[in-house]
Amino acid sequence: MNRFAIRCAAGLSVLFLLAACSSVPSSGDAAGAGSGSSEQQMTITVGDRPTSSDPANRAQYDQKVADFQKANPDIKLNPVETLWDPTTFQAQAAGGQLPDVLNVPFTEPQGLIARKQVADLTKVLKDDGLMTQLNPNVLKIGQDQSGNVYAVPTAAYSVGLVYNRDLFTKAGLDPNKPPATWDELRAYAKQITQKTGQAGYAQMTTSNTGGWMFTTQSYAFGGSIENEDGSKASFDDAPSRAALQALHDMKWVDKSMGQAVLYDIDGISKAFAAGKIGMYMSAPDAYRTLVTTNGLKASAFGIGPMPQQGGDHGTLSGGSVQIVSPNATDAEKAAAIKWIKFAYLNKYVNQDAAVTAAKNGVAAKQPVGVPGLPVVAADQYSTYQDWIKPYVNVPLENFAPYTKVAADQKIIPEPPVKAQEVYAALDPVVQTVLGNEKADIPALLTKAAGTVNAKLGR
Repeated sequence: MNRFAIRCAAGLSVLFLLAACSSVPSSGDAAGAGSGSSEQQMTITVGDRPTSSDPANRAQYDQKVADFQKANPDIKLNPVETLWDPTTFQAQAAGGQLPDVLNVPFTEPQGLIARKQVADLTKVLKDDGLMTQLNPNVLKIGQDQSGNVYAVPTAAYSVGLVYNRDLFTKAGLDPNKPPATWDELRAYAKQITQKTGQAGYAQMTTSNTGGWMFTTQSYAFGGSIENEDGSKASFDDAPSRAALQALHDMKWVDKSMGQAVLYDIDGISKAFAAGKIGMYMSAPDAYRTLVTTNGLKASAFGIGPMPQQGGDHGTLSGGSVQIVSPNATDAEKAAAIKWIKFAYLNKYVNQDAAVTAAKNGVAAKQPVGVPGLPVVAADQYSTYQDWIKPYVNVPLENFAPYTKVAADQKIIPEPPVKAQEVYAALDPVVQTVLGNEKADIPALLTKAAGTVNAKLGR
């Protein structure tokens, strides 16, 4: 998944995300009203400030900085434009050029922990009270084997199965019961095609999305893409072969995938919104693109959890975490957590911020209340949903199959090393399987594994 999409895992534009998450809390609020005076002020450097070429988002970010400093007069923020970039991070870290707080994708915390490039935040999170407010399932992304926390999740998604409720109904399927296994998915796809003449199922295949979705599917079959340390490809195995065979059989035996096989995110979204596809893999935030951008009827949107095959294996997840410099003092760590909470989690833990965000969303004619993979614990998320309930403008019942499972379904990060290059190597594998009935699946995977291993070995 591209870095912009990761940063906006909740499906919001950066501008709306900043506006939604920022609200000045009242004195003593959990989001971090400060004490002390400017004479005792400490300074921390915070990354991810938009550049001057993006004036609207930069202004929103700067306003949030000002609001935070008003609420916390003992903390001065030094905002910088540094963004996560895997090609420059190590040099920046070695040169002491990284900010005290930085946003990084889900793929990175374990490597950063192993290299001792991030601060242990366990104590300060407990002292702040934020530890108990976070989703323990998502928090694992930033924990070591002992349970110590080195990264704070602030945005998350997990891939599920998006489906057209209208096509389900026309095909004689229950729109409230999406398939739970890939065997069921295959049967549903075949029935949709036979009853409606549309593609029962489609899968992204281009612009690295083929590898991305194949990774998701392989996870659901019990497979993996790289070994634990990301030094070797691991997809040349039975689960990945079974995943590709399922696609092959739907395409060539059942003929339930239609004629088009070259889809990226934009292409598959438009085709689905036009009623030409019954099911495809995506996250809940697809609702925004499908309904708001491409005109799908809100009532036709449905999403369920990722179908599993041969066991409860889990689904691909992504998102963002905030890390803190390993050189930070205890006081600087505490200040960093206050900023992280205020800037990224405020609407989940502060009612005024939640209501402000919801009102802003309605005013901007954006979907409000789209469920997803919550970064806060179930009780806290339920409280947040109560706060925004009067402003929700999406059909929550259509998300129910997903939300009933998503909070507890095992989540698996994207490949830890060179994920985009790995996805690029896997795109043609999926394309070939869907474009050539006689494709040699084991040979395709073996060849792609060789390509990936050459990249991982650099």
